[in-house]
Amino acid sequence: MSTTTDAFARGAADRDAAPQFVLPLVVRIERDAPPARTDALETAARAVLALLTDERAAGGGEWAEAVRDWQDGRIRKVVRRARGAEWRRAEALPGITVRGRTAEVRVYPPVPLDGWPKDLARLQVSGTDLEDPEPPAAPDAGVPALWFNPGVPMTAGKAMAQAGHAAQLGWWELPQERAAEWAAAGFPLAVRTATREQWERLATAGLPTVRDAGFTEIAPGSVTAIAELER
Repeated sequence: MSTTTDAFARGAADRDAAPQFVLPLVVRIERDAPPARTDALETAARAVLALLTDERAAGGGEWAEAVRDWQDGRIRKVVRRARGAEWRRAEALPGITVRGRTAEVRVYPPVPLDGWPKDLARLQVSGTDLEDPEPPAAPDAGVPALWFNPGVPMTAGKAMAQAGHAAQLGWWELPQERAAEWAAAGFPLAVRTATREQWERLATAGLPTVRDAGFTEIAPGSVTAIAELER
C-alpha cells in the first residue's frame, strides 16, 4: 500500500547503512508428512501478509517498531524448518501460524540479523527441498498470482522467502480499497513458475518485481519473482 512504500523510496546504499533486521519464518516439515512445495510457497506468502496486517505490527503495536526497523533496511526473510519438539518450541514463541492445505508456516516479528531467539537460531535452513505430488494447475481466473522466473531455480526455502517478498511488494502497491478486500478474503493467491512466454510479458508490464540481493543461492541482481495481483 502507498503508506509503506517509503521503505523502497531510498537507494540501496541508504538501506544498507540502516541497522539490518530479518523476518523469520519456520515451515513445519515432519519426516512422514512433508508439505507440498507449491502449498508451502503460497502459505509462506500469506504468512508474510498476515504479519504485515496484524494489529500488533501497526501504530503503537508491540511489533510495530521491529517492523519499521526491518523495513528501513532490506526486507530480508529467512526460512528455517522444524519438526516434532522443534516445531512445538517454535510455536510457543510470539508469532502467527498460517495453515494451507498441507503446509504450516509460522512467521515472527523481525529480529536483528544476529539476534535470533535461540529456539529459532538452532533450526536448520537447509533441507527444505519439497516436491509437488503432481504439477500445479494454472491459477484460477482473477486469483492474485506470484510468478517465479523460469530461469532461476531455487530450493523451496529460498523460494518461500521470494514468494513472501513478492507478496509484500504487491501488497504495498495495491489501492487501499483493493488491499482491504484482499485482506478480508484471507489473501487468496497462487504461486507458479511462469513459462518463458509469460515471463517476457510480465517482465515488461511494470509490475512489482523482486530483485534478489544475492546473499544466498543466486547471483546478486537476479530477478526472481513478479507479483500480478490484478488479473
